[in-house]
Amino acid sequence: MNTTELAWFKSSYSGSQGDDCVEVAVTPQLVCVRDSKDVTLPHFAVGRAGWSRFVGFVGFVGHEGRRPADLTA
Repeated sequence: MNTTELAWFKSSYSGSQGDDCVEVAVTPQLVCVRDSKDVTLPHFAVGRAGWSRFVGFVGFVGHEGRRPADLTA
């Protein structure tokens, strides 16, 4: 996959500094993720369903103020 052809973006929650973020690019089958500090480093890709579960989990933990270990109880 040629990553230069992908439309990469950062979350609007990254703030003005934007130094501690990841960038994502969405394709029909995958969500690609890379470090925003050095976009020349390799990226990784996950299926869209897996990405959706991950984002839902992170949002739940952040919203509820719970740590991941708390969710197993």
